[in-house]
Amino acid sequence: MLPTTNYNLKSYKLQANSGFTLIELLLYVAISSVMLLITSLFLQTLLQSRIKNQTIAEVEQQGLQVMQLITQTARNAEVITAPAPSASDQSLTLDVITAANDPTVFDLSDGAIRIKEGAGAVIPLTNSRIIASAITFQNLSRANTPGSIRIQFTLTNVNPEGRNEYNFTKTFTGSAALRQP
Repeated sequence: MLPTTNYNLKSYKLQANSGFTLIELLLYVAISSVMLLITSLFLQTLLQSRIKNQTIAEVEQQGLQVMQLITQTARNAEVITAPAPSASDQSLTLDVITAANDPTVFDLSDGAIRIKEGAGAVIPLTNSRIIASAITFQNLSRANTPGSIRIQFTLTNVNPEGRNEYNFTKTFTGSAALRQP
């Protein structure tokens, strides 16, 4: 019988030492918590960077599209009707080749840059997520030269919540010279 009792005693000792101590358990929980915190902070930073990049891309894409449309229309126009030479204004009126689109007017209203071609409807060139401001058209035309215009406007991303990753403003500047004398 003695050998059987020793066997049971060894088995009991192995069973008693096979679990985690309270210190080991607290250490594992602390390490896991720190790793989870670091991972969540990394993911939050990654998400904020992604949102910021999308905001910048939205503003730049709309700004470039508007600038390209205005400069292309000005290059293909016959005459700059307004503003007068050496003057600047918040709207641009062009006498274009196509009679149905005559006159073509670019202006700013309610935070949107707009175009109106002939008797057609006014069409906004920027969407509701962007606020346009400070638009200026400066007529740089000189006597006996094709007309030349300088365009400048500012676009700002709409940020109703005031979050930093949605803040972005950019000023676009361009110029165009008429191809037609």
